[in-house]
Amino acid sequence: MTAIASAIFALPPFPGSRPCPVVVAPTPDTQLNAAIAPADMIAALRRHQVGGAFWREDDIWSARDVTLPVRGAGDDSILLLGALAGRPLVATSQGPFSGLAEHPPGSTERESALEMLVGHHLLDETSYADPFTGEPLDPLALIEILAVWRNLIQANRPIAAAFGFAHWKRDTVDPLLWGGSPVPFRPSRASELAALPAGATVAVWKARVPTAFLAELEAGPWRLVEVEDGFIRSAGLGADCVPPLSIVVDDLGVHYDRSRPNRLEEMLTRNDSGPVAQARARHLREWLVRTGVSKYGVGAGAPLPRFGGERRHILAVGQVEDDRSMLFGSGNVRSNLELLRRVRTQAPDAWIIYRPHPDVEAGHRRGAIPRQVALELADQIEPAQPISALIAMADEVHVMTSLAGFEALLQGKTVTTHGTPFFAGWGLTRDLAPISEPGRRNVALTIDQLVAGVLLRYPRYLDPVTNLPCTAEILVMRLLSGIQRQNAALVPLRRLVGWANRAAARLVGTR
Repeated sequence: MTAIASAIFALPPFPGSRPCPVVVAPTPDTQLNAAIAPADMIAALRRHQVGGAFWREDDIWSARDVTLPVRGAGDDSILLLGALAGRPLVATSQGPFSGLAEHPPGSTERESALEMLVGHHLLDETSYADPFTGEPLDPLALIEILAVWRNLIQANRPIAAAFGFAHWKRDTVDPLLWGGSPVPFRPSRASELAALPAGATVAVWKARVPTAFLAELEAGPWRLVEVEDGFIRSAGLGADCVPPLSIVVDDLGVHYDRSRPNRLEEMLTRNDSGPVAQARARHLREWLVRTGVSKYGVGAGAPLPRFGGERRHILAVGQVEDDRSMLFGSGNVRSNLELLRRVRTQAPDAWIIYRPHPDVEAGHRRGAIPRQVALELADQIEPAQPISALIAMADEVHVMTSLAGFEALLQGKTVTTHGTPFFAGWGLTRDLAPISEPGRRNVALTIDQLVAGVLLRYPRYLDPVTNLPCTAEILVMRLLSGIQRQNAALVPLRRLVGWANRAAARLVGTR
């Protein structure tokens, strides 16, 4: 019995995947299946075109008008799949499934036989489990997971080359860009571009390719798909070579570039997230706030003291000054020092807390302000406290384009933007810079409508346990359980480099 179900509910062989078995037998608990009609299961498989090796370009769903020859009693699952896919069948041996080949696709006789076989082999005699956790799962929910994977694979299939992906990122990015065959990671050389046909789709991590190469790529006859870190990324810094567990993949632009449209902005402007998605967004938002999950870390920590007493507490969040989000979205405020000056000018009596960016503080990136200079404008510098705890303590948060502004919105804080981050312009922030061209971002959103687009639909997530593409909730669960992915040799080396950079900067500052 399990052979039939296992063939129908095969899982895509994502690179490095280690899924929990999803077909449970021979002594299953079929309670979850009891309310499911065979016709509903057939309709779901057909609607999503999953079943069998659906990740192959020549899978059984792709050529329905071709007669499928079936030989031998061991081909029962092929007969069943062929009937599900509406294929003409020719069976050369007799067996319980051979009757499917006796009637044409769509006939009442074939549909009746199909429902009987699906009910017996896929519902009555088999139960199913979640590929991420191994917990019991009804087959319609499993089909929905397969459908998400099919859509992901189809979106990735056109990728002919991938540039700018560091070796330490590839193990985690690979499953999220997999299109049924190995992801074509390539070195960023002009000779690689010369080999690409016109019109080919190219995935690129723009911040990690040489400027001249990127200019040639953008001027060429190719369709570019830009890849960047996601918004719930990892327990650890990218600058320390901790690989990302989420990415965004955008074929229009990218979320931080206000000069052109992008898929996130398109989703948010369309504002088509329904009640179910918004309820899911609300639960995720409340969970993130309660547990203190942020882009690079986990844990809210203990409540922080308000050293300014009754004064209004403002958190000013520093950034990496040569980061692409700053270059494309920071407006007239292009440095951390200028941000502090603006905040102090606007709030002369406030207690201002300055939070340096972790990558800058780690010694890897640009944007450091000498401590004595920062304290001329800020009352307090907090480089080490969890960002979620700092946001919780503050009355207001000021950012240029930092994701901390979005995380502050999750906590219900007042947020002022001095640049044009992706979360500005939707009626939830106080925006001091022009948002974008007229006609864009002209929709007022609730916080849960924003979260539905930003965290549920736009990014792709990877489960570090099974190495399968997953939901935001699965990744958050793993991060909270302490599971992370990092290179055991490379991460300590990068931290040592950062320590050396900070020591050198301090030495220069004392001269």
